[in-house]
Amino acid sequence: MAATTSNDLICFTNCFLPQEDGTLIEKDLWIDERRGVILDAQRTFFLRKERPNTIIDLGGNILSPGFIDIQINGGFGFDFSVYEGDDQTYRDGLKLVAERIVETGVTALVPTIITQEQALYPKLLNLLRPWSPPHAAHLLGWHAEGPFLQMSKRGAHSPALIIPASKGFETFESIYSPENLAEAEDWLMSGDTIHNTVGVRMITAAPEVEGVMEAINEASKRGICFNIGHSMATTDIATAAVRNGARCITHLFNAMPQLHHRDPSIIGLLGASPYLSPSTSSNFLPFPSAIISALNASIPSLPITKEVSIDHISEAFDEIKTPPQTPMLLAEQAHKKSRLPTGKSIASPGSAAITAIPLGSRQLSESELNKDASTIPFDRPFYEIIVDGIHSHPNSVRLAYSAHPEGCILITDAMKILDPHLQDGVHDWRDGLRFYKEGDKLYLDGTTTLAGSVVTLDKCVRNFVRYTGCSLGQAIKCATYNPARCLNIENNKGTLRAGADADLAVLDHQGNVLSTWVMGKMVWARK
Repeated sequence: MAATTSNDLICFTNCFLPQEDGTLIEKDLWIDERRGVILDAQRTFFLRKERPNTIIDLGGNILSPGFIDIQINGGFGFDFSVYEGDDQTYRDGLKLVAERIVETGVTALVPTIITQEQALYPKLLNLLRPWSPPHAAHLLGWHAEGPFLQMSKRGAHSPALIIPASKGFETFESIYSPENLAEAEDWLMSGDTIHNTVGVRMITAAPEVEGVMEAINEASKRGICFNIGHSMATTDIATAAVRNGARCITHLFNAMPQLHHRDPSIIGLLGASPYLSPSTSSNFLPFPSAIISALNASIPSLPITKEVSIDHISEAFDEIKTPPQTPMLLAEQAHKKSRLPTGKSIASPGSAAITAIPLGSRQLSESELNKDASTIPFDRPFYEIIVDGIHSHPNSVRLAYSAHPEGCILITDAMKILDPHLQDGVHDWRDGLRFYKEGDKLYLDGTTTLAGSVVTLDKCVRNFVRYTGCSLGQAIKCATYNPARCLNIENNKGTLRAGADADLAVLDHQGNVLSTWVMGKMVWARK
């Protein structure tokens, strides 16, 4: 299998390497075990005049970049959103997840916290600074999902903790703390992390919420990946958010309006033209309070039930069903009609009737459209998708991937109960609650209420091949290179480029993980 080496060079041979275009090619890969980086084999040979002393024959299997999970709420019994007053206990929990998750092929993750008590954010985000425990996956930083969310799409986020950003980015700083939102270089240097550590910060917020739109640009300037999520944004608002710097969509299809052909909303960004017309695209900044009022009036109030409240079920599931014609769209129409001259009809904000959508003040000529279309280039955002067959139907997954394959990112959005060895049956949760596990599905014990899934990222890759018909190489790209590009870390992670970190996963041709390597050292192998 392998011989001991004196030069710290390892050559993986008889293997297939995933390329950045989604293809697989048969080729050797050299790494430097001591430095933990991938090498340019030809350059290394000519400069060092030596070959690797360690040769590892992978038997025709696939040598992939390690998977990257950019939205995960916990696992193996630990919840990233729960802080019990002791820093070391929290760090031990992070280390446990990082050590255990490598068996799923994940070599880097972005711990995600859902909406919290305001006083907890500075503490949690500081504890979630980049960290690479030994023989474990890299903890890249943090993903703050909330508290600036649309109430009607809050999922499992506590309504009492959801707030607007009344003072724009200043409110973001007051919640997350200025130190956690500093310029990227200053943020990395302010901690005790090593100088070449990759650091990631993500924020999910609803752009139509007061103050959020104006905060997007400043956040993105500081190297923070801004995600659109838990939102009722119209197409114009979502488009404006991307133009302001929003880079990704959080768990596509979940906690957002359903696709409607007249206002495709957030989902419709996947089909956006590479050029926008300034005459028909909004220069939206803060959402008018009159429309917010109309929106609130258009969403029926739901009776408060006495059912058991669960703090951390799948935060992606909707609290309120979205009708085909989005309430935000109806509210905007109602607001516009309410400003018409006396004698014009005014539609009720709560009306379900589908009426004509104003696309502009007048019909543009073809020459004007062609002129406009060449003036504003538009890059479609990346989008996360949970490929467990529960959060999104396989047909929806294929539809999204067909529309925008280059932006697709596979995530688990996993909860603390994630554990590939967890048997089906009833399991304790917390506060006296119990869950029933059936395959990847979780139900509240004694009910048919679906509470989420416990799918692992390697299974998402395998599911993705089945759902979309894509090749395994293309599915691997959605769990490696695409998330790395979204986070601007593709020179270090998610790729087999020379100089990148030697974070690797050996897979068979069905996508099952055989071994995992972090920084050039094997940290897990299937027995």
